[in-house]
Amino acid sequence: MKTLAWKNHTLQLLDQTRLPGEKRYLCCTRWQEVRDAIRVLAVRGAPAIGVAAAYGMVLAARDIASAGPDKRQFEVQLEEAGRGLDGARPTAVNLHWAVQKQMNLARKTLSSHTVAETADVLEQSACATEQDDAEMDRHMGQFGAAELGRSRHPLTILTHCNAGALATAGIGTALGVIRTLHEEGLIHRVYADETRPLLQGARLTVTELMEDQIPVTLITDNMAAWVMKTKGINAVIVGADRIAANGDTANKIGTYGVAVLARAHGIPFYVAAPASTFDLTLSDGTAIPIEERNHDEVRRLSGILTTRPDVDVFNPAFDVTPHDYITGIITERGIIHHPDAASLTAFFRKEG
Repeated sequence: MKTLAWKNHTLQLLDQTRLPGEKRYLCCTRWQEVRDAIRVLAVRGAPAIGVAAAYGMVLAARDIASAGPDKRQFEVQLEEAGRGLDGARPTAVNLHWAVQKQMNLARKTLSSHTVAETADVLEQSACATEQDDAEMDRHMGQFGAAELGRSRHPLTILTHCNAGALATAGIGTALGVIRTLHEEGLIHRVYADETRPLLQGARLTVTELMEDQIPVTLITDNMAAWVMKTKGINAVIVGADRIAANGDTANKIGTYGVAVLARAHGIPFYVAAPASTFDLTLSDGTAIPIEERNHDEVRRLSGILTTRPDVDVFNPAFDVTPHDYITGIITERGIIHHPDAASLTAFFRKEG
């Protein structure tokens, strides 16, 4: 399943809210439609959100340019669209990164090109961002497989939420590592947390792995500890939505609990994420904004009320795993072992 496609100046997004029951694409011709798709999780996963936002900026640029504005008007209106896209979800830093990248490119291009030419340049940039994301997934898969597969014995891995092809423009981050290990004959079984309240593990991760014929067993989130104790889990690998400068990592709610359980059972815990997911402006995870979503996501399951309709609900979409619970962060540039402020500074200084 392809998460998104750019065809004839239209962004086609696989509506992940309907999986696995229905495979349906949303055809976005306006940036507001991209914003709304991000907001309702029709497209989700930090890298995929970033790519979608880059195309959203193209749609905005083309729409604004069609009205014949001068360069200043074009820039002001594009900035307004960028703020609208950026505000769709607060935690995934790739969204902000993609919008700012496109906005900075627009400002630079406008100095020597027309408004219409600037829109063309933004389209080329968005296409390159999509291609780069797929390539980064491939590199992450290779680095991660080399790290986890050193024993050359088939592994039993636990994962949480969905960090696969449905969360990126390629083979996935965490699931990209799993796919690469599977190609090398090094996956015995994957245990996929159901991932409440929206069941991204049950609906999306299970669907991806079964379509690729990778052995997978679905568990509810509160089974993870017992599975770690009794099923021989060799490693945990998850994705990320934002990583602070000291390695503290925001990911789907429940990830922190999985990391604590992995520590208690002596199981290595890995995060797979591209460099664009790091937010080096934040010293630690306490500064990461945590989105709180609609309370009916907890009160209802597939639209069916499961509790009192007036009960108070706490529904954060993400939690933050402290860096000292993380064995390593797998990036497209290599692995940051035992991440902390010093190791991240050294890593980005070396790579930069």
